[in-house]
Amino acid sequence: MSRLRLAVLASGRGSNLQSIIEACESGVLDARVVAVLSDKEEAKALEKASLYGIPAYWVNPRRHGKKEDYEKELLDIIRKYDVDYVLLAGYMKVLSSFFIENADVPILNIHPSLLPSFQGLNAHRQALDYGVRYSGCTVHFVDSGVDTGPIIMQAVVPVEQDDDEESLAARILKEEHVIYVKVIRLLCEGRIKCEGRKVKIIGEGDNG
Repeated sequence: MSRLRLAVLASGRGSNLQSIIEACESGVLDARVVAVLSDKEEAKALEKASLYGIPAYWVNPRRHGKKEDYEKELLDIIRKYDVDYVLLAGYMKVLSSFFIENADVPILNIHPSLLPSFQGLNAHRQALDYGVRYSGCTVHFVDSGVDTGPIIMQAVVPVEQDDDEESLAARILKEEHVIYVKVIRLLCEGRIKCEGRKVKIIGEGDNG
């Protein structure tokens, strides 16, 4: 199997992007990040990509009157790199059905909650307000809903009594870095199979 080619969409500091790039560089992943795109000119993710010599693109949504035109520009760039997967890593815009249907490759996202609980924005605040004892993070395939796609892998993080959004987010982020790389490794090995809403990991019992 040839080395997987990954495009990453990110809006912020790029910590998940960093962990993925480092795993690729170290040989943990038989993959390469071949392009990084952001809707934010100031996104640190673009700087991190450039440090590794990875093509980095700011695609300004305000240049387009319609969301579809913005997403078409994203797709035009992504197609240049012949990618196998599109990864969302802290990308804060919701992709439309147009993008998903025309990407021609699977799209993955990581979300800072145990889906299907606490979808959308402010997941840490939602978890704290609800009073759950455990939260965590989820890697899932992207569909046309918001954080509703088939779940690939999750990690559980206890919620401490004195947690605030910052402290909970920091502990969850450590697990995000771990499970996103694990999922990509499984993709590299051809061991993830999606059947409807159920994702099976081949050759690893049933425990992912």
